[in-house]
Formats: sequence, C-alpha cells, structure tokens
Amino acid sequence: MFTLAMTTPQTAVRPFLPSDATACLELFRDTVHRVNSRDYSSAQIHAWAPLDVKVPGWMERFENRIAYVAVAGSSLAGFADMTVEGHLDRLFVSADHQRQGIAGRLLTHLLNDDRRTSDSGITTEASITAKPFFESIGFTVVKKQTVLCRGVELTNFKMLLGRGTAD
Repeated sequence: MFTLAMTTPQTAVRPFLPSDATACLELFRDTVHRVNSRDYSSAQIHAWAPLDVKVPGWMERFENRIAYVAVAGSSLAGFADMTVEGHLDRLFVSADHQRQGIAGRLLTHLLNDDRRTSDSGITTEASITAKPFFESIGFTVVKKQTVLCRGVELTNFKMLLGRGTAD
C-alpha cells in the first residue's frame, strides 16, 4: 500500500463525480494562473489554462480514468486523475490549499486504487512548479521536454515512479 504523510484530516478525499467537472475546471484555471505563474510566462499560462475550455470537453477527459477530488468543508481543494495504464494526467491543488498534504492524499488514493492494469510504474508530465513535489515522493526525471500548447512552447518533465520505462 502506498501512503504519503497526511496533514489535513479535515480534507475528505472521494471519487470524482460528473457533477465535480465545473469546479475542477475552475480550480485548474485558478491554480495555473495563481501558482504556476511563478514558473511560466503570461502567454504560457493563458495557453495552458485558457478561458475558452468548455465543461463538456473537460468532462470527457475524466472518462475511463481513475479520479479523485479533495474537499475541504464545502470547497473543492484539489483533484487528480490517472489512466488505468498508470499515467497520472492531472494533479492540481487549489492555490488556497497548497502545502497541506492534499496532493499526497490524492496521489495515495490513485496509487492504491485497484483498477490499475499495469505494474510497470506511474508516469507523469510534471510542470516546472510540480517537479520538486514529484521528486520529493520518489519520482525520477526521465527527460526534460518542450511541448506545444495552443501554439505556445511549455517546458515540462516526463517523470517515472516505480519500475519500468516511461516510453
């Protein structure tokens, strides 16, 4: 069983529900604009988290995924989703709930979920901002990469937790 330190017992983690999609999209946009802006330019932030993404398209990205949300009181504090093959696609914690152990709790739920179909490790493509968190819990950098997002180049890191290869 995978476990990370949990410092926020008042934050509940539960499976993602379709009704969470709008709140997850809003949290994603706000977090990228408020937190990731320390490592990315304004043009990169606007390409990564534009205002024109619609909820139905955003909701489709949760289909056939293992997904959890963290709720603090009545507020969404974070969310994460992973493919059944073990690719961690998104892990975002609200700008107002950073450094409270929420990312670790979400990741623990994903990694302990028995729907994963692969034991070859977990891969992710971490932002510059998220890279130190992933390294602190045992992910290793496979390679630094430049990706194109809505015509704008962004730097991220292909990372791996566990055995196997990230290719």
